[in-house]
Amino acid sequence: MEVAPWAWPAVIGFIVGMLVLDLVVFHKEAHAVTMREAATWSAVWIACGVGFGLIVWMIGGGAAAGEYFAGYVIEKSLSVDNIFVFALLFGYFAVPAAYQHRVLFWGIFGALILRAGFIAAGAAVLERFAVAIYVFGAFLVITGLRMALHKTEEVHPERNPVLRFLRRLVPMTSDYRGQRFFVRDAGRRLATPMLAVLVVVETTDVVFAIDSIPAIFAITRDTFLVFTSNAFAILGLRALYFLLAGAMGRFIYLKPALAVVLVFVGAKMLLSEVWHIPTWLSLAVIGTVLTVAIAASLLRTRGTQTLETSAPEATSSEERP
Repeated sequence: MEVAPWAWPAVIGFIVGMLVLDLVVFHKEAHAVTMREAATWSAVWIACGVGFGLIVWMIGGGAAAGEYFAGYVIEKSLSVDNIFVFALLFGYFAVPAAYQHRVLFWGIFGALILRAGFIAAGAAVLERFAVAIYVFGAFLVITGLRMALHKTEEVHPERNPVLRFLRRLVPMTSDYRGQRFFVRDAGRRLATPMLAVLVVVETTDVVFAIDSIPAIFAITRDTFLVFTSNAFAILGLRALYFLLAGAMGRFIYLKPALAVVLVFVGAKMLLSEVWHIPTWLSLAVIGTVLTVAIAASLLRTRGTQTLETSAPEATSSEERP
């Protein structure tokens, strides 16, 4: 897709403007996000993502739009798997519900910057080394198979090397001090547990990005489409978390479906030089697999109680696991 020189700054400016609007206007004061608020913002972010796809269609044609939407659906579906992990992290660190939005906001802001770097690096590797496409493809197939065989989700923040280094490097308070990441206490600048949670959220997203970004490169090599589909998908992750976290226990077939998607896009990469799978077919396969998995999950768990994911009140560091 031919991208005008103004397209990159325009998209980045729009994303930054929406994030500022979200944080400064609607979430300036700490509060627990309600289901209605989460649903409204989810609709806003999905509308932005779909609307941008329509702009791509008008400017770049159906093929470019198909690649964008396929990448958007892949990233959106994989980001749903992040929600359960975020819920476990918030429970582990006992993050009060009123502070969770602030952590996710800065976590996703950092994720956008990190993913932009990953996308640039991935594009450079694919451009320079043709064999890299087979490495990425094999990695996705292996990741999908491991996801299919791994039944339980475990989170061990205490094993995170970045968090362990942070705790040794920066003095930290034993309790939360509102939404602040740093405070000054008795003349000393101290970090709060909010910073620890943010570090774990950021490093966790890096792990997820290692799966999702190669998956989008399986659909398109256009870095503009890779970045925008990725960005618009994860921008709505915060609202989606507050909307779905309590019901994640009902999506029992989602992980196997994501495993199938990863294996499929990995195979698409491996076969790219022999058989080109059309974008419309990729989008149809991915959409069908995810739709069937979600519908089957909701039918199978109909009438069951949703999981409670609200974090308990903050405790001292000595009381945490």
